[in-house]
Amino acid sequence: MKISRVREAEPHEPRDRGYTLVEVLVAVVLMGVAIVPIMMAGIVTIKSSASSRNAARVETVLANAADRVNRAGESCNYDVYVQAAAQAEGWSAEQATATYSYYVPAASPTTLGTWVAGACPGVTWPDGLVQKVTITVTAPNGHPTRTIEMVKSDV
Repeated sequence: MKISRVREAEPHEPRDRGYTLVEVLVAVVLMGVAIVPIMMAGIVTIKSSASSRNAARVETVLANAADRVNRAGESCNYDVYVQAAAQAEGWSAEQATATYSYYVPAASPTTLGTWVAGACPGVTWPDGLVQKVTITVTAPNGHPTRTIEMVKSDV
């Protein structure tokens, strides 16, 4: 019968002691170098998406307001239509504003007329009035702001 002995490690043979602190630090740094840019790209994408969504909502309110003003009857004031477009998006009425000017033709057909600030020359809509309505919409967070100018007339 043969008796086998368990072989003991030679004094010069290394023992498996796991990872050293330096190896762990190198692994963490390498993972950080790979993961940080990916995380930054994700953050930039999220911010860009939110900004695009805000811009799209502002454009939607602006188009809605312009359409409502265009379909409205002749009037000296279209604020209610512009504000309704903002409220339809769930925003406060102050997010959409309108400013007005009207065209005063020159005495001669060869001379240019002028735009005068105000909605109407009086309190009622006169015949032949040409009005410029400037609609401005600002997102609830203050950015972005967009403006559109449209001409309203009975001519």
